[in-house]
Amino acid sequence: MAVTVHHVCSHLSSFHPVRTRLTTRPVSRKFGANSVRCDGSIETQRVTVKNGNDSLDICRVLNGMWQTSGGWGRIDRNDAVEAMLRYADAGLSTFDMADHYGPAEDLYGIFINRVRRERPPEFLDKVRGLTKWVPPPVKMTSKFVGESINVSRKRMDVAALDMLQFHWWDYSNPGYLDALKHLTDLKEEGKIKTVALTNFDTERLQIILENEIPVVSNQVQHSIVDMRPQQKMAELCQLTGVKLITYGTVMGGLLSEKFLDTNIAIPFSAPPLNTPSLQKYKRMVDAWGGWSLFQTLLRTLKTVATKHGVSIPTVAVKYILDQPAVAGSMVGVRLGLSEHINDSNAVFSLVLDEDDVNSIQEVLKKGKDLLRVIGDCGDEYRRA
Repeated sequence: MAVTVHHVCSHLSSFHPVRTRLTTRPVSRKFGANSVRCDGSIETQRVTVKNGNDSLDICRVLNGMWQTSGGWGRIDRNDAVEAMLRYADAGLSTFDMADHYGPAEDLYGIFINRVRRERPPEFLDKVRGLTKWVPPPVKMTSKFVGESINVSRKRMDVAALDMLQFHWWDYSNPGYLDALKHLTDLKEEGKIKTVALTNFDTERLQIILENEIPVVSNQVQHSIVDMRPQQKMAELCQLTGVKLITYGTVMGGLLSEKFLDTNIAIPFSAPPLNTPSLQKYKRMVDAWGGWSLFQTLLRTLKTVATKHGVSIPTVAVKYILDQPAVAGSMVGVRLGLSEHINDSNAVFSLVLDEDDVNSIQEVLKKGKDLLRVIGDCGDEYRRA
């Protein structure tokens, strides 16, 4: 790994900002044993992320559980678990959560026990629970890291976490390397299957790989509006094999028919921005180009969606899944309140042709470069 990363670093010239390379034809890529086809054929539903001997196969459309943490409506425990079973039964069997997403890990623990009791072993083999650890800025001792991970293992009722995605707030504190080394030790002990990152920038990912920490993926914000990961991060990922798992891909629901032909400047003329995700991604729209340009994008996406008989969110997810280095994309689930199983599964049979891609890119050219406005992946969480 050290030799490979050194070669990569010299190739990327210390990661000076590069221009977005928008291609007119999707790229064909391979991940482990599974081929992810973006060349005009129907792609597989699952993908393997790997680094060295560590690997994990996941569904390419992940169920995001941030929505269980409050702010999206009251979650009933039983209804939520039943909804998780319906998603898994439909093949959407990878769930993404975090230690701070309210009851998310506890819900997964109840769900996985239902699966063990009520589904065959081969079904259980396809279920994945990905969680995140967002520690406070304290000294990262082996004892502290181990005890923290044990909390998630207990809540999720698993002997080994399928994937632990690590977040760090302050890069000026190099303790993140200590934490990752302890997480790697826990992986060797069989308590974690794969170690990954969330919201790390390109520079820090480079440093982590130079320290021979075998991360398999980095979860970052990535949507048609926010193409920052394709400007720096994806290049390093392609050269090292680290994959991207994306969130914010449908922008909390902004990328949908619900907000098409609306004017939020006029009271009551648009759906309310009444969830944390809608409010968050509305700020991204403002930074990118404003509501008028966003409406142009929605109309373009609607034309593509109508042509293929799918929805705007389906097009939005597929566009990002076709980007270099992207292994999977998150779609948030409001468990027991609403469902989008059909839209998510439609992603796997959708093929965007050259005309579709070109029409979308024509709109994107009119937006601002968010890498210059905000910074690299995760910088939105670290700006003063």
